[in-house]
Amino acid sequence: MRTPNRRPRSLPWIAAALLLSSWLSSSAQSKSRTEKQTCASCHQTEAFSQPLSQMGRAMELPGKNDVLKDHPKLEFKKGAYTYSVVTKDGKSVYTVTDGANKVTVPIQWALGSQAQTWVLERNGQMYESLVSYYPLIDGLGITTGDERIEPSSLDEAVGRPISHEEAKLCFNCHATNAVMDHKLDLSTLKPGVTCEHCHADAPAHLAAIIADSENVPIPAKLGQLSSEDLSNKCGQCHRTWETVVRSHWRGPADVRFQPYRLANSKCFNGADPRISCVACHNPHEKIVRDSASYDPKCLACHSAAAVAAPTNSAHARVCPVAKSDCASCHMPKVALPNGLMKLTDHQIRIVKAGEPYPN
Repeated sequence: MRTPNRRPRSLPWIAAALLLSSWLSSSAQSKSRTEKQTCASCHQTEAFSQPLSQMGRAMELPGKNDVLKDHPKLEFKKGAYTYSVVTKDGKSVYTVTDGANKVTVPIQWALGSQAQTWVLERNGQMYESLVSYYPLIDGLGITTGDERIEPSSLDEAVGRPISHEEAKLCFNCHATNAVMDHKLDLSTLKPGVTCEHCHADAPAHLAAIIADSENVPIPAKLGQLSSEDLSNKCGQCHRTWETVVRSHWRGPADVRFQPYRLANSKCFNGADPRISCVACHNPHEKIVRDSASYDPKCLACHSAAAVAAPTNSAHARVCPVAKSDCASCHMPKVALPNGLMKLTDHQIRIVKAGEPYPN
C-alpha cells in the first residue's frame, strides 16, 4: 500500500549521495592503507621468515624470550659468588649473592638468539652480565671475553661495566632504531635486525609508496654489492678485516668475526660474487646448519666444469679427496677458548691435522 504525500527523491540527489559515499569509502580505505602499509605488504616471504632468523632475534625483550621461558631457573657458581636467573610471569631477574648479601637486577635486554648475554642497568650504569646462557651446555657459564675478571666485591660480580659508546655499539647491532642522530635512544628501539637496519633506504621507499609518489627510491639489493663492499657492510656488526687487524685481536676467539676470516681465505678477492656473505647465506632466513647443503656453493668454483671455465681464477682446484660435504673439512668448527661455543671458521683452506690456528 502506497504511503500518501511521499515524493520520490530526485536522481541528482541520489547521484550526489552515491558520490559522497564512494569518496568516504575511498578515503577510509586510503587511510587504512596508509596506516597498515609495511614492508610485508609487498615482501611477504621475507617478512615472514626474517623475524624468525638469528638476526631477526638478535635481541629479546621481557615476556618474549623463549630461552628464559624454557629455563625458568638457571644457576651457576664461581668462587664466592652464586648466580641465578629466574623467570616467572614473563619477567626475568638476574641475582648475584655472596651468601650474606645479594644484588638483584631485572633483565631488560637479552642479546643473542641462542647463546644469550644480558645487558643490565643498575643505578644508571649499564653492565654486561658476567654470566651468559650457552646451548652447548644448556646452562650458564662465564660470558665470552670476561674469563679473566676476578670480582673482589658483590658489585663487581654483577658484570662488566660498559661505556655509553660500547652500549651504542651493542644496541645498534642487536636492535633497530636504537641509535638516532648518533645518540642511544632506547625509546625508539625495535628488538632484532629489521628491514631498515640493512636496507638504509627502506623508510623512504615505504613513505613514497604510501604517498603514491611518482619517484619511489629503490633500496639497493645487497647481492648487487661487490664481495668487498658486502663484507664491510656485514662487518659493521660481525667485524671487518680492518677492525680485527687494527684491534690486534688474535687467536681462536676471532673465529667469531666471519668477514675477517673470509677475507683471509686464499680464494677471496673482493670481486668474485661466488664468494661473499650472501652467496652462501640468505639474510632473510635462519642459518642452515647442514654443512653438506653448501656443496653447490663450493662446487660453483671447485667442480671440474668451473675449473675448466675461462673465467676460473688461478687458485681454484678440484678437490682430490671428496666431492661432497666440503665445508666439514675446509671450514672446520673451532671452539672458543672457554669451550662453551663452537663456530664455523670462515677462513676457507686446506686444514692439516695438528696445525696451529691460523690468524
